[in-house]
Amino acid sequence: MTNFSFQTAAFFIGLVAGSIPLIYKKAREKNVKIFPIDSEHSAIWQCLAGNEGNPVSKIIITASGGPFRTLPREQIKTAKAADALRHPNWNMGRKITIDCATLMNKGLEIIEARYLFDFETMDD
Repeated sequence: MTNFSFQTAAFFIGLVAGSIPLIYKKAREKNVKIFPIDSEHSAIWQCLAGNEGNPVSKIIITASGGPFRTLPREQIKTAKAADALRHPNWNMGRKITIDCATLMNKGLEIIEARYLFDFETMDD
């Protein structure tokens, strides 16, 4: 397969299922291009476009801080799910909102970025 591509909004399901490394490996073997359309990954991809001669050493994925952004650690320790569901900027349903409040989504985005942008290591 040459000149084949597909777009992805999020590979969280494949990531959790453990198939992301295989998907990206097979895509590279078959010269299939994967174009991210999820906001964070798409922004990174756009920044990296045309950057072949200027290697990138670090990718930073930001987080809004959600409902716990301004709380002291002691209050965060006792927070309940209902507190996490009060995101100050949006409502995307219980699962995504909880994942965002606990930063679980950021962990998944970092792992996905590692494969999507072929970064060997990801650190702090």
